[in-house]
Amino acid sequence: MKKILVTGASGQIGSELIPALRKKYGLENVISGVHKRNLTKEVKGSGPSVNLDVADENRLKEVIGSIKPDTIFHLASLLSAVAEQDRNLSFKVNFEAVYNILETSVNEGVEKVIVPSSIGAFGPDTPAIAPNDTLQHPNTIYGISKVFGELLGNYYYPTTGLDVRGVRLPGILSWKVEPTAGTTDYAVAIFYGALTTGKYTCYLQSDTKLPMMYMPDAVDSLIQIAEADGSKLKHRSDFNVAAISFTPAELADAIKKRIPGFRIEYEIDPLRQSIADSWPDELIDDVAKEEWGWNYKYGLDEIVDDMIDNLKTKLEVSAH
Repeated sequence: MKKILVTGASGQIGSELIPALRKKYGLENVISGVHKRNLTKEVKGSGPSVNLDVADENRLKEVIGSIKPDTIFHLASLLSAVAEQDRNLSFKVNFEAVYNILETSVNEGVEKVIVPSSIGAFGPDTPAIAPNDTLQHPNTIYGISKVFGELLGNYYYPTTGLDVRGVRLPGILSWKVEPTAGTTDYAVAIFYGALTTGKYTCYLQSDTKLPMMYMPDAVDSLIQIAEADGSKLKHRSDFNVAAISFTPAELADAIKKRIPGFRIEYEIDPLRQSIADSWPDELIDDVAKEEWGWNYKYGLDEIVDDMIDNLKTKLEVSAH
């Protein structure tokens, strides 16, 4: 990878992937594409950026044609709950933009495009412990868009030669970017509550078990799949990557060990609960391990310790 464009650069993943890419490939060789939301200081101050609305087909073609990247990490996406609330915008961003990215990449000579998928690509028919190749049948527009991206990516490589790759990311925890409206974002918001008020009201049921991953592992997975030897890949855009699974109650108990006064309450959001209920409890990532050597580093204790330590500094608070 010599010149890299990252869309969705102000999002949770982009904010941490870009510094990692710049450290590895050079500050000026990684261009952040951002629209509306502000870049973090670290991303804004360390390298070039461009205004890019991925839903604007003409602007997309203009940017890719001007930058001439050999690799694109396409991270721009509407998350699960937001996508359900605005299906029209979701279609433009999560469907049309993916197609336009891939088609423009073919026309402009881009070599490789990384399009992350998600546990949202699974649905109620998927086994609770989900193997890599299984029934998907998602029942959300977000999930359908992720299956669309996987299938389209797998189509482009043999048809056009464009090397499209992707991993199905679990819920992701990060202390650098504030939580938004994602279904798994409770696992980040809970730390803010624990450190600022000593309590948190969770919108998922206490026993809702979901696959989760710490951001450094998620960043590693994206870089590793991009760098993997393509001749060894039998899959392309649909690799499960796993770390750990836990429930809100289990996460709360781990936080209480560090912050004894912490309290968790529950006020269920029917929309996000229904989305979570359609996803598997665990992912089996044997295919990613076999084809490109994937493995995670952070377990629950390491995640909780690191989140608390960093957020205490960021928020300038002491634990309750």
